[in-house]
Amino acid sequence: MHAWAALLGVAMLFLAGCAGTLNAVGAGLVYERAEHPVGLAKLDLAYRSDAEADPEKHKLDLFLPEKVAPGWPTLVFVHGGGWTSGDRATRVLGVEPYRNIGRFYAARGYGVVVPSYRLQPDATWQDQVDDVAAAIAFARQEIARRGGDPNAIHLSGHSAGAWLAAWVGLEDSALAARGIDRSALCSLVLVSGAGYDPEDDETYALGASRLYFEKRFSTGDDSWAEQSSILRHLDPSSPPALVMNAKGEAVTFERQADLLFGALFEVAPDSERLSVPGLNHQSIVISMSAEGNPVSDATLRFLARRSCGPAGA
Repeated sequence: MHAWAALLGVAMLFLAGCAGTLNAVGAGLVYERAEHPVGLAKLDLAYRSDAEADPEKHKLDLFLPEKVAPGWPTLVFVHGGGWTSGDRATRVLGVEPYRNIGRFYAARGYGVVVPSYRLQPDATWQDQVDDVAAAIAFARQEIARRGGDPNAIHLSGHSAGAWLAAWVGLEDSALAARGIDRSALCSLVLVSGAGYDPEDDETYALGASRLYFEKRFSTGDDSWAEQSSILRHLDPSSPPALVMNAKGEAVTFERQADLLFGALFEVAPDSERLSVPGLNHQSIVISMSAEGNPVSDATLRFLARRSCGPAGA
C-alpha cells in the first residue's frame, strides 16, 4: 500500500489505543502484508457459545501453518488497547496489525490464534483474564483436531495484551480453572507491556498515571496494586519470556519491562530482554510481522529455542 495511506491508517488505528504519546509514522512505514493462503485462515471462531457469551468479543481467528508435519506449535497473540479498546479484526486502510501477525507466523510453521476479549468498563480485568484463558482452552481443542500439538503453546501480547498474556502465563489459576497445566506453555513473548508491577513508585515518578492503572485494576479498596502485580506470582515453574520494549515509547514501558525481566530471570533464566531503538509503542507491534525486522527476528529466534510438549517447538 502507499506509505501515506499506511501512515494515516495506523494513526487512526492507535488514536484510542494504549497509554503514551501517539507516534504513528514509524508504524506506517514498517507495515508489510504477510502472505498466507486464504483457505488456511479460519476467522471468527466462537470460543464461547453459552448464553452469556459476547457475540463479537468471544471469537478468535486461527491461522494454520502451511505444509508442516503434524505436531506443530502455536502462538497465541493478545491484542492491546489499554484494556478498553481494540479487537483481533482491527483494520484501517489496509493495515491489519493483529491478523497480519497471524499470517506472518503461520507462514513460518506456527499455528496462530488471535482472540478478542471483552473490554472495560463493561468487563473487569478478571473477566479479561478469564477470556484469554477460555480462548486458549478452545484453541487447544482446535489445534489438536487439526494436527497441532496442544501442549506446545507460546503466549504473546502487546501493551495491555502483554499484561494479560503475562498474567495468564505467570499466575496460572485462570488456566488451572479450565483444566490446563501451565507446562503446556512453552514461553511468553511480551511486547511493550504496561502495569506488570503497579506497586512500583518509580514508574509513577517517571510519568505513569497512578489513577489510570487504578481505574483498570480497581478492586474496590486500596489493595488494587497488590492484587494486580504480576511480580507477586513468579515461581520456579514460570515459563521463560522474551520481554521487549521500544526505545521511542514512554520510559515507563522500559521501567516495567526491566522490573519483570529482572524478577523473572531469577526463576526462569532462559528469559531474554530486548529494548529496540528506532521504534515506538505502535511500530513495535507492527514490526512483529515485518520480515527482517529486529522484533520479528528476535521473536522467531526465541520461539525456535523453546521446546515443550512431545513435539516441542
